[in-house]
Amino acid sequence: MEKMSLKKIAAGLAKPTLLNDFISYGDVAAVIETVDGNIYTGISIDTACSLGHCAEHSAVSEMLKHGEYRILTMVAVDSHGNAVPPCGRCRELISQLSAENRKTTIEVSNGVFKTLEELMPFDWKRDSDRKW
Repeated sequence: MEKMSLKKIAAGLAKPTLLNDFISYGDVAAVIETVDGNIYTGISIDTACSLGHCAEHSAVSEMLKHGEYRILTMVAVDSHGNAVPPCGRCRELISQLSAENRKTTIEVSNGVFKTLEELMPFDWKRDSDRKW
């Protein structure tokens, strides 16, 4: 699928909503396209006590629920439709799902695309026997 289309899907889901004094959701939305061509989405959940999760984690959960774990392309956007890079926790999750995910293309800023491998050059799982 066209990367711009993924971004449009994400932008349509990024709708910040204050649920109550403790929880808001939808500040960030993420879209994953798997190597099989399927699309999975997720939104962020923010809580007063840090128990929420990122939109990327939400999309990964949806993907895993359908038995997939290899990601071709991913984009997350804020509520203004701007691409935002995945945090370190999300990068690590995606990399642990499959070694193939190091080749995942991610829009890290509007119009700027990097592979997960470029975002994680010193991956502890692959580089643990190197002598720095």
